[in-house]
Amino acid sequence: MPRVSAKRQITLPIDQCREVGIGPGDEHRSFVADGRIIIVPKTAGAAKGILRHVDGASSVSDDESLGDALDESTP
Repeated sequence: MPRVSAKRQITLPIDQCREVGIGPGDEHRSFVADGRIIIVPKTAGAAKGILRHVDGASSVSDDESLGDALDESTP
């Protein structure tokens, strides 16, 4: 069973890496969703749909959302 090192590094099982196409030196993205860490190869479209379970508020504009994300006050 892989363990987290002091540097927070994890060795991924080779069979799982092969299954999703992650090889030595490849870049990846990681996300937290539903209390789990999701690791995907960094390729165009790899994370598409990762947040589909999140319901957005249609009453919030893109500018308001961006302002909140940047921790700025919105008018």
